[in-house]
Amino acid sequence: MHRELWVVSAGRVPYADALVLQREIAAARISGRIPHDVLLLVEQPPVVTLGRSAKPHNMLCTPGLLAARGVEFHEVERGGDVTFHGPGQLVGYPIVDLKRHKQDLHWYLRQVEEALIAGLDDLGIVANRHPGLTGVWTQGRKIASIGVHARDWVTWHGFALNVTTDLSFFDLIVPCGIDGVVMTSVERELGIAPDPGQVERTVASAFAEVFRLNPISASLDTRTVGERPDIGSGLPRRRCTDVEIPHDNAVGGA
Repeated sequence: MHRELWVVSAGRVPYADALVLQREIAAARISGRIPHDVLLLVEQPPVVTLGRSAKPHNMLCTPGLLAARGVEFHEVERGGDVTFHGPGQLVGYPIVDLKRHKQDLHWYLRQVEEALIAGLDDLGIVANRHPGLTGVWTQGRKIASIGVHARDWVTWHGFALNVTTDLSFFDLIVPCGIDGVVMTSVERELGIAPDPGQVERTVASAFAEVFRLNPISASLDTRTVGERPDIGSGLPRRRCTDVEIPHDNAVGGA
């Protein structure tokens, strides 16, 4: 495997900042300023997001209740319906140039699912797909959600794996617009709280393996020098409203 996957572990990042960063990295990947695929891994403060196919009735709470629980709200360009991100969740934003893999967004979704299934297997959880639905499941419960967007065959948005997530937040919505869905987490399935760092490393390794890439630790710090690539160089910081990327393709089940 000579092609690289630059894995960026960014820690806790507010949703709006992560969205700006994704769009900037995607634009740099499209232009060729970043020569390899990127997997941006973050944890986010509580936020509910609506994808392009979201239905209003899948919001089960008022804006006031969201605010009372400290939950932000964003409408975004990804595919899928409504979902939740929050503490204890591993959120992965792959910025992948599908021209170097396969120009098929549905194939890409299946590969992301496969990476999560493989990573969960390494953690001791037997996971699978659910016919006709996007995401990853275990014992009939949903453990990971996926929704993506692409321009010029470069992807952004991605997946959310519940690790030690407070699952009561999902009571605010109909997760992914699936009536009757039961959400679960790595912690609930294993019966113990896993090491978040181990989960992150395991999932990143599985993602690289599935996409036949060599995982390399990368940095967003423009001061970084040496062996680790710095994907922050040349990426100006902007407010979210200053970044405009056409909405070309969006798929996923949230």
